[in-house]
Amino acid sequence: MMAVSSACKDGSKVAMDNGKYVRYTPEQVEALERLYHECPKPSSLRRQQLIRECPILCNIEPKQIKVWFQNRRCREKQRKEASRLQGVNRKLTAMNKLLMEENDRLQKQVSQLVYENSFFRQQTQNATLATTDTSCESVVTSGQRHLTPQHPPRDASPAGLLSIAEETLAEFLSKATGTAVEWVQMPGMKPGPDSIGIVAISHGCPGVAARACGLVGLEPARVAEILKDRPSWFRDCRTVDVLNVMSTGNGGTIELLYMQLYAPTTLAPGRDFWLLRYTSLLEDGSLVVCERSLNNTLNGPAMPPVQHFVRADMLPSGYLIRPCEGGGSIIHIVDHMVLEPWSVPEVLRPLYESSMLLAQRTTMAALRNLRQISQEVSQPSVTGWGIRPAALRALSQRLSKGFNEAVNGFADDGWSMLESDGIDDVTLLVNSSPSKMMGANLGYNNNGFPSVSSSVLCAKASMLLQNVPPAILLRFLREHRSEWADSSIDAYSAAAIKAGPCSLPGARSGGGFGGQVILPLAHTIEHEEFMEVIKLENMGYYRDDMSIPGDVFLLQLCSGVDEHAVGTSAELVFAPIDASFSDDAPILPSGFRIIPLDSSSDAASPNRTLDLASALEVGTTANKAAGDNSGHSGSTKSVMTIAFQFAFEVHLQENIATMARQYVRSIIASVQRVSLALSPSRFGSHNAFHLPPGTPEAQTLARWICNSYRFYLGVELLKCEGSESILKSLWHHSDAVLCCSLKALPVFTFANQAGLDMLETTLVALQDITLEKIFDDNGKKTLCTEFPQIMQQGFMCIQGGICLSSMGRPVSYERAVAWKVLNEEESAHCICFMFINWSFV
Repeated sequence: MMAVSSACKDGSKVAMDNGKYVRYTPEQVEALERLYHECPKPSSLRRQQLIRECPILCNIEPKQIKVWFQNRRCREKQRKEASRLQGVNRKLTAMNKLLMEENDRLQKQVSQLVYENSFFRQQTQNATLATTDTSCESVVTSGQRHLTPQHPPRDASPAGLLSIAEETLAEFLSKATGTAVEWVQMPGMKPGPDSIGIVAISHGCPGVAARACGLVGLEPARVAEILKDRPSWFRDCRTVDVLNVMSTGNGGTIELLYMQLYAPTTLAPGRDFWLLRYTSLLEDGSLVVCERSLNNTLNGPAMPPVQHFVRADMLPSGYLIRPCEGGGSIIHIVDHMVLEPWSVPEVLRPLYESSMLLAQRTTMAALRNLRQISQEVSQPSVTGWGIRPAALRALSQRLSKGFNEAVNGFADDGWSMLESDGIDDVTLLVNSSPSKMMGANLGYNNNGFPSVSSSVLCAKASMLLQNVPPAILLRFLREHRSEWADSSIDAYSAAAIKAGPCSLPGARSGGGFGGQVILPLAHTIEHEEFMEVIKLENMGYYRDDMSIPGDVFLLQLCSGVDEHAVGTSAELVFAPIDASFSDDAPILPSGFRIIPLDSSSDAASPNRTLDLASALEVGTTANKAAGDNSGHSGSTKSVMTIAFQFAFEVHLQENIATMARQYVRSIIASVQRVSLALSPSRFGSHNAFHLPPGTPEAQTLARWICNSYRFYLGVELLKCEGSESILKSLWHHSDAVLCCSLKALPVFTFANQAGLDMLETTLVALQDITLEKIFDDNGKKTLCTEFPQIMQQGFMCIQGGICLSSMGRPVSYERAVAWKVLNEEESAHCICFMFINWSFV
C-alpha cells in the first residue's frame, strides 16, 4: 500500500508539474471500460467514489475521468451511427443496383417500342398502298408479342416435365428482368430505400400481371422457404397440396401442386390451379422458384375439375432471389394469371381483370410479409400484451382465414345452406361440426358447458356501392360501431363462445353500448394493416347474468384505411375473445370487405406521364372533405361483402336464423344510409354536402356563415371570391368551424375538416354529438351563463379552455368565437362556433 501511495503521489506530482493529463496505462483503460459498462454516465460523486474504490485510478484527476467518460460515450455513439450508416449504405447500394437494372430494362423496352412503332407505321403505309395484300395481316400479327402462346399438349413424363420446367424458367426470367411484358409503374408507388420496392402492373398482355422488385433482410434460402409456403402469407390462398416431387439432374426440384384460392365475394366461385413448380439455382448464385399451369399435359397425373371452383390458368410466374452483398436478398416477383373473368357476373369482372388488385393482394403482400419477418428477426420484441410478433401474425392469419371460410362456405368444411325466407338478399349457412373451421380444441369449461357451441350459423350478403371510397366507409364502420352494431348480439356472441348456452339476444331489455375503447395491439411496418382489441364497456343486456362479464372484448383486424392508396381493398374483421389469447382458443370472425370495382386505372397507357409533382400537390386533407378518393375521378363502384357468424345450440337454430337475417339486413340498411352520407362531392361541382333534411345545401350555409360573421364582428372570416370558393375555403380553414342547431338540446349539423378532425368524427356521426358533450365543466358553466348573450347580441368571445372529442380525448383551444348564423330572411338559422388554434392535449 505504501508503494502504491508513493506512486500515486509521484504520478500526481508529475501531472501537476507538466500541466498535462496523465496518459492511461492499459490496466487503467481496462478498469475504466469495465466501469463504463456498469455505468456509462456516472455523476460527480460516483466518479470520486470510483477513484477511491479503484486504487489503480488514484493518480488521475476526477476532471480527467469525466472527460474520458464523455469521449467514451461519444465514441459509442459514433460507432452506432457508423454501423447504422453502413447498413443504410448497403441498402442504398443494393437499391441503386436494382434501379440501374430497372433503368436498363426500361431503356430496352423503350427501344423495342420505338422499333415496333416504326414497324407498324411502315406496315400501315404499305397497307394503304395495297389493301388487298393479305400477307400484311400475317406480318403485323407476327409483331404482336402479347398473344398467348398456344402450346400443343405436352408429355408429362419426367423428361417432358423437365422440358416444361426449363421453358417456364426462361419465360419467367424474361418477364422478371426483360421486356416480355410491357410493365407500367403502379399508380401511387414511389420507389426508395424505405419503400416496399418497385411495383409495376402489365399493359396489354393476356390476363392480369404484376411485378415487384425489392430488398429484404433475409437470406435467399429462407426467402424461398417462406414464399413457397403460400398459405402462411397469402390471405386469399385456401390450400396448396404437393402431389408429387422429383429431383432434376441439375440439382433442381420439380413439384406438382394443386392450389385453391378463396372467392373474394359471395357472388362468384373460388379459383383453383393445377401447377408445376420448379426450384433451381442459377450460375450466378441466384435462387429461382417459378411455376405455371399444367392444364394441357398428356400421359401424367391430372387434377379433374373440383366442385365450387373454376379452373384458372397461371402463366409463367415466380420469384428470382439474388444474394445481396452484406447480407439479405434482392427479390423479383412476377404474378401472371388468367382468372376466367367471363365466368362471373359482368359487374364483378373488374375484380378478375385488374392487375392493380392482383398487385395489392398478392405481389405486394409477398414483399410485405418478407419485410415483416425480416424486422421481427432483426428486432425481436414483445408487445405490451406479452405476445410475440410471430404469434400476432398467426392470429391475424386465423382471423382472415376464418372470415374467408365464412364468405365462401365450402361443403367440405361442413357448411350447408338453409332455405331462404323468400328474399335472396341474405344467405344463411349452418355448420354442425365447426371445430376444424374455428381452429379450436373442443372441451368443457369450469361450469360444465361445452367451451364451443355445437353449431355455427353464418349470415352473409354482398352489395354494390356507388361513389363511396372504401377507406372512408371502413374507417367510419371502425370508429362508430354503435351506428350499425347491436350490443345485445355482441354480448350474445361472446357468451355463446366463452360460456356455453345462453338465451336468445333481445330477451332482456335495457342497456346498450356503454362505450367503445380501441386498444392498439400491433401493426405492420407500413401501417397498412393493424390489429387491435375493442373493449365494449357496460354491456347492459346481461348485467343480471353473472356468467357474462360487463365488458366484451373483440380482436379486430383492419386494413385499407388509407384513402389515398389507389385501388386498395379494405377489410374490417373481428371476433369475440378472452384475455388469454391462447393458440387453441376458438375464433369466430365476422366483418366487412370492400373491394373497388373500377379498373379504369389499369388501362393506363405506357405513354401516359406519371406526374409526380401533381400528385404531391394533393394535401393530406385535400380530399377528406367529402371522402373523395384522390386516385379516381368521376363515379366509383365497389362491392361490399358482409359475413357474420353466430355460435349456438342446435335447438335454437330457427330462432338464431331469424335473428341473423334481421341483423344483417339492418346492417345493410345502416351501410346504405352511411354510404349515402359519405358519397363524395367535388368542390366546384353541382353536388353539395349531404346535410340533414331541412338544412340548406353546403354552398348556401357557407355563405350564411361568412355573411353573419362579417355582420356581427365587422371583419371578413375568409378572403375569397365566388360562392363555390367560399365553401372550399371554409372547408380548409385551419380553425375548427362547427354549426349547431337552435333546439333545446343543440346538436351539431355541420363542421369543416378541422372541426371533424378536432371532434374525431365524420359528417354522418357529427349529427349525434350534442353541444354540451364537447365542453368540460368550466366550459359548460361559461356556455350556460353567456349563451343568452349570443341570442341577444349576436356573438360572444370565449376564453381558452379544454373541450373533448367524440373519442374522449381532451382538446385545448386558445379562444373561441360564437355567432348567430342568419338566413336570407335575417332570422337565426343556427349557432356557429370557431375554435382558434386548437390542439390535442
